[in-house]
Amino acid sequence: MTTALTGGCLCAAVRYEVSAPVEKLIACHCTDCQHASGTGASVNAMIPSSAFRLVAGQTKVFSKPADSGTVLHRHFCAECGSPIFSQRANTPENMVLKVGSLDRHEGMKVVMNIWTRSRRPWTLVDPQLESHPMGRPAPRPAT
Repeated sequence: MTTALTGGCLCAAVRYEVSAPVEKLIACHCTDCQHASGTGASVNAMIPSSAFRLVAGQTKVFSKPADSGTVLHRHFCAECGSPIFSQRANTPENMVLKVGSLDRHEGMKVVMNIWTRSRRPWTLVDPQLESHPMGRPAPRPAT
């Protein structure tokens, strides 16, 4: 078994562990992520909610419909404002981990960009990566 990943907020009031592997990252360029992160994109990893455990503190939640129309619950530290994770109301079994809050980042790389139609002109996007003008496409059924 691999050691759990750890992470937390800037002031260390919120700390967590992740027991699932985090390797493939997605950069979201939607305007909500830009405002919430204060950057050109939010870099995230989709993980099962069951693999995430708060070990210190509690998050505060801000909920709002995303560009996709789904209500997104954004969890952040109430003390320093650091974003920790998001969850869609219609898929609580998964969460979107804000990977900048992890303590270690070995073996992780961005593999996809989404909502590039709202990308800021100063945000660089690797043309070699899969990119989508809107949200992440639905997985294709196995053949």
